[in-house]
Amino acid sequence: MKTRYVEILDSTLRDGEQTNGVSFLPHEKLMIARMLLHDLNVDRIEVGSARVSEGEKDGVKMICRYAQQIGKLDKVEVLGFIDGNKSIDWIADCGCKVINLLAKGSLKHCRQQLGKTPEEHIDDIRHAVAYAHELGIGVNLYLEDWSNGMKDSPKYVYQLMDALVDSGIRRFMLPDTLGIMNPLQVIEYFRKMLKRYPDTHFDYHAHNDYDLAVSNSLAAVLSGARGIHVTVNGLGERCGNAPLSSVQVILKDQFHARTSIVEDKLNAISRMVESYSGIAVAPNQPIIGDNVFTQVAGVHADGDNKNRLYQNDLVPERFGRKREYALGKTSGKANIAKNLEELGLELTPEQQRRVTQRITELGDKKEIVTQEDLPYIVSDVLKHDAPEDKVKLVSYVVSTAYGLKPGANVRVEINGQQYEAGATGDGQYDAFVKALRFIYRKYLDRTFPILANYAVSIPPGGRTDALVQTVITWDDNGRLLRTRGLDADQTEAAIKATFKMLNIVEKDYDKQS
Repeated sequence: MKTRYVEILDSTLRDGEQTNGVSFLPHEKLMIARMLLHDLNVDRIEVGSARVSEGEKDGVKMICRYAQQIGKLDKVEVLGFIDGNKSIDWIADCGCKVINLLAKGSLKHCRQQLGKTPEEHIDDIRHAVAYAHELGIGVNLYLEDWSNGMKDSPKYVYQLMDALVDSGIRRFMLPDTLGIMNPLQVIEYFRKMLKRYPDTHFDYHAHNDYDLAVSNSLAAVLSGARGIHVTVNGLGERCGNAPLSSVQVILKDQFHARTSIVEDKLNAISRMVESYSGIAVAPNQPIIGDNVFTQVAGVHADGDNKNRLYQNDLVPERFGRKREYALGKTSGKANIAKNLEELGLELTPEQQRRVTQRITELGDKKEIVTQEDLPYIVSDVLKHDAPEDKVKLVSYVVSTAYGLKPGANVRVEINGQQYEAGATGDGQYDAFVKALRFIYRKYLDRTFPILANYAVSIPPGGRTDALVQTVITWDDNGRLLRTRGLDADQTEAAIKATFKMLNIVEKDYDKQS
């Protein structure tokens, strides 16, 4: 059976930027667009709104130049308005070749927002489409508030379509602007549209007000939609849009549709947009959340050892990720055994029982226990004659003063030899790490792992004397290490996490020597 191909339009740089508090700089827009087009291979990207600002224009121009260089200019689209051709001229000046023209898809919007009759609005749309075509710009048409239009004024929707279906518009884009629809309504309204206009390309644009954006998108495809609109991480106004990652896997796994998406880049684009937008991804967000490939219950780890009993088609490797087995009060022997196996640690049943007991105690206190913490827990619990840390902090001083860059002086001992260095940085911890980098480069002729992520949390209560927990993720030549430090001082907690990482790296370095 021949599978359906579904176009994916990503609107992170237009609709996604309408998220409260999100505003991408022009170069950030370019970096996101580059990853979407080149790495992720989306069919189309909507990159901005006409006439918003000079910064918006700079971003659109940069993206269009890049897209032209790689032969994908036709995949770049900009939202434009019926405004006496001003939007079309703005888009043409940016070098863009496709306008997503915003029209009114409900009689209420047409009469009350525009103050026009349907005939007047249709006439305005025809003039805009004709002018865009004169400039060599392709036109897609948004029917804004189409969902309410089909519910309250379907005759108006059909009047609009009858007048415009043969006007050279490439795609008619049907938004659920207020996020009011459910899948049954999507199926009903799409089938009505396709029955009347069977050869027309329809896109569906979902909003997530009732948490149905993904379900509605699938319903639209099942009913004949040729294109679906998404955003990275589900960014968008109010409750956001349909998340790219979720739509992709549901279309592929549940509907067996074909798309152009390179799935193992989904996590990378999510992390980039998370960083630039400042909007954190929920840990339990499907596909891209931190926790979604982490088994917590020990029975699940045991089942994974017995023919993948607790795994489905959403395997982490498919998305460039790795399955983890959490360490906490519900871990049980199987989770801990999995982590010990990955670290190459072998324990007797009695030793493993004692380690399990300690991890359970830590879990009861709500402390995060990472795989990299496990060797330290083992050493602490078993009290055996394990060798001392090979990398030790002898002393340090960090300073900060108004008008001056923070500084740090550090003395460390590595394999019995002491080294000292000083540095300045953008913060106290940054200065501390720069001093360590100098030591590793000058005295050891070795690279220092790159900081990939830095998260700080305070236990519940919010008191000013609360302990600070710092979890740092490091990139050691492609291998990710995550270590934790706990202290009353944030810098001290970060330093503890750093030295845990350095000892892991040092032990691995000795094995390779």
